[in-house]
Amino acid sequence: MTGDDAGAETRADDIEYGVDDRPPLGESAVLGIQHYLTMVGANIAVPLILAEAMGMPTELWPQFIGTFFVVSGIATLAQTTFGNRYPIVQGAPFSMLAPALAIIAVVTAGGVAGQPDWQAALLQLQGAIIVAAIVQVAMGYFGLVGKLQRFLSPVVIAPTIALIGLALFDAGQITSPDQSWWLLGLTLGLILLFSQYLDLKHKAFRLYPVILAIALSWIVAAALSAAGVIGIDHPGHVPLGDVTETTLILPITPFQWGIPELTTAFVIGMFAGVLASIVESIGDYYAVANLTGAAAPSEKRINHGIGMEGLMNIFSGIMGTGGSTSYSENVGAIGLTGVASRYVVQIGALVMLVVGFIGYFGQLIATIPDPIIGGLFIAMFAQIVAVGIGNLRHVDLESSRNVFVIGFALFIGLAIPEYMANFETTLAFRDAVGIEAAIAPLATADVITAIGLGAGIEAAATVAVDTVFIIGSTGMAIGGLAALLLDNTIPGTREERGLTELNQLTEDDEEFESFWDRWVSSDGERGR
Repeated sequence: MTGDDAGAETRADDIEYGVDDRPPLGESAVLGIQHYLTMVGANIAVPLILAEAMGMPTELWPQFIGTFFVVSGIATLAQTTFGNRYPIVQGAPFSMLAPALAIIAVVTAGGVAGQPDWQAALLQLQGAIIVAAIVQVAMGYFGLVGKLQRFLSPVVIAPTIALIGLALFDAGQITSPDQSWWLLGLTLGLILLFSQYLDLKHKAFRLYPVILAIALSWIVAAALSAAGVIGIDHPGHVPLGDVTETTLILPITPFQWGIPELTTAFVIGMFAGVLASIVESIGDYYAVANLTGAAAPSEKRINHGIGMEGLMNIFSGIMGTGGSTSYSENVGAIGLTGVASRYVVQIGALVMLVVGFIGYFGQLIATIPDPIIGGLFIAMFAQIVAVGIGNLRHVDLESSRNVFVIGFALFIGLAIPEYMANFETTLAFRDAVGIEAAIAPLATADVITAIGLGAGIEAAATVAVDTVFIIGSTGMAIGGLAALLLDNTIPGTREERGLTELNQLTEDDEEFESFWDRWVSSDGERGR
């Protein structure tokens, strides 16, 4: 294998378009939009959650949502061109949502003089993301993240990837008490019909199962809504009248909400979310390599991917969104559609970048009912779970230590986030832990007071508790970290852990050419 052609030359049998393939422009545009449709639920859910929590005026919501799509488009283009060059869509991370909500809760509870509460909260959120992301950039481009690769055996990778999919088994779009099961079932059934049963009947079914299923389900829901069969309170209702309730072109610009502000405690809390995002992204990189039949990512590729995600997090902070990371939904779409083309994802990113400025687009996407998104989630994330489990083919499953590590990681990766879900914010978790009462004797001790460390101890303890909450709320982070710790401390041979076979399947650093490598190489060829 040479350079980035590795992904194409070792293509999996069920991949229609490999990483380096370039389908016709029109086909690429449709396929690219399909990739984005798989993550539209999450990329809209995050800004809606943040806007509601901040108390942002509803007339600004379309602009806020549009900004997320603009950032997603630019971040995806940057990652696929200058970063790890994997065909992964970038979007708003759920892993950074917990610290974001904590920041919003603190700011809106006390308010900031001279500004509306929502704006003060958003500016603090932007500042925290920018500074935390600077550290992420350093960790990536200085090679700190890639160094972890030597400790990542399939025993660690398998439950981490599986938990990316399992984490959404209880998503509101799936388990809502007033769920429209017939609409969810229609969407899921159509995806299965097109991708699994009719995929050999016609190329369209094989390439476009997601976009066909969403479009048909939406048309049915919209028609029933227009006819009055589905009422406004029904979860499958499509509010067609909302589409025109915005401006045509949205004024999306850098620092559109104001100049970001910095608070040290917020930055540290946000960095915990960034760490969770890094773990998730590494899992996505391995998942994409598995799905496309390519070699496992090299240390150099991982470093460039995480470094670029950091740069795009800085950009998202400048634009005023909630961060940027690799999207697992898009990874699942590769498995369902067989479309792993980087070019397709880039075309889709260009489309999203343009339509993000169009107010009607955001409003139209927002009309997709939750049951349709729920059906999509089930298909997408089931695929990712299977990809994670597939990594166990490298592992000795007759080894009791391997069985224990994998089972333990999966269990706590589901159990601990379920416990953390009892607390809406880090503030509620702090109260449950009783942090103030616990550290009061130490912080108010005469010796500590005399040297002025009381406030520092209280701040450090608060950050520690917030970090536990944020990491503990992210299933794949807590499960992956548990597997990482146990797999590297419980005695076991390299063959037993699957490292010997994985290392043979991992690309060398020389096989990944960064944008700089390709630019210098082409410049040198022109000079000869």
